[in-house]
Amino acid sequence: MADKQGSLGGHLRENGMLLALVAIVVLFSVLVSMQGKPMFLQAPNITNIFLQNGHVIILALGMLLIIVSGHIDLSVGSVAAFTGAVAAYLTVQLKQPIYVVIPLTLIVGGAIGAAQGYWVAYWRIPSFIVTLAGMLVFRGATLWLLGGQNIGPFPKEFQAMSSGFIPDLTGVMKPHGLTLIIAALAMALVVWIGLRARKRDAEFGITPEPAGLFWGRTLVIAAAMAFVGWQLASFRGLPNVLVVLTILIVLYAFFTENTVQGRRIYAVGGNEKAAKLSGINTERLVFACFVNMGVLAALAGMMVTARLNSATPKAGTGFELDAIAAVFIGGASMTGGSGKIIGVVIGALIMGVMNMGMSILGVGIDYQQMIKGLVLLAAVIFDVYNKNK
Repeated sequence: MADKQGSLGGHLRENGMLLALVAIVVLFSVLVSMQGKPMFLQAPNITNIFLQNGHVIILALGMLLIIVSGHIDLSVGSVAAFTGAVAAYLTVQLKQPIYVVIPLTLIVGGAIGAAQGYWVAYWRIPSFIVTLAGMLVFRGATLWLLGGQNIGPFPKEFQAMSSGFIPDLTGVMKPHGLTLIIAALAMALVVWIGLRARKRDAEFGITPEPAGLFWGRTLVIAAAMAFVGWQLASFRGLPNVLVVLTILIVLYAFFTENTVQGRRIYAVGGNEKAAKLSGINTERLVFACFVNMGVLAALAGMMVTARLNSATPKAGTGFELDAIAAVFIGGASMTGGSGKIIGVVIGALIMGVMNMGMSILGVGIDYQQMIKGLVLLAAVIFDVYNKNK
């Protein structure tokens, strides 16, 4: 009986952020309707959540690996701003095509990540100090490259990275047929992955979560996907940003949960000395995590620059705080060694839904910052409480 309760409690903790996201959405839906405003979860609002928070999810994916390995990266906002400026300079000033700009910008981001990861991994300089220095260096580099001025506008091909939508190849047009097909396939995939995971746990002798909890969570996710899919199909279809996010989420979830290198990163964060004694090249893994973070920061920087249709000196301000908050709200441990990709995505969506909900309700930016800070503090307290327990 005790084992069953422990198992249930553990799975409830894993699903706590999903329940919190549902509760926050319901709360804002009720509050918005009480003010007589249009429905909170209407198609334009759902689309804007992904368009305005896509960069947070991208940065949070990389930040999770950094935090899981036992480090932190405070420079991602400045790196995103600098790489966005690089992309703008290549596109507007040098007239380079998008198929040249994107890979070059990603290479620049990877090089920045390598430079910072080298000092952290091989010289053992604390990541807090290295990335704090990087935050200042690349903020200054952004101002230098832009000359204190905005660069823009961009060609439609570049803007499509952030503001474009996939075409409807089915010819249905309204609702967007391809979006409905993709949503249905995604729902089936979620159910299949869940059943496969339960079967794999049974094969390895791991006690699966209670069937009621599994099917309850799966049905909630499937219903949410069906609703979002229908709303998007009734509007303009799937945004390009959402397609990119889906690909990245699937790849990073597979890497962290189903590959040897992914599991080794968790081992490094859990106990670096033990991991090194077991033959893991801890320096190389930490170095790779920072290179990966640099590449994702460059991708996020290009997306933000494309959405704003301008590279600005103040771009990226606070991005590192949003990414770190999304990781911790999503259930990652601040001591490293634990955290899941799906939790990070939910954490970022919680931040996005809160931002949009409070803006629609007319909550001032001062109160918004205070509320988000309290939510982050509550998530960390919850993590510490579980560890002490």
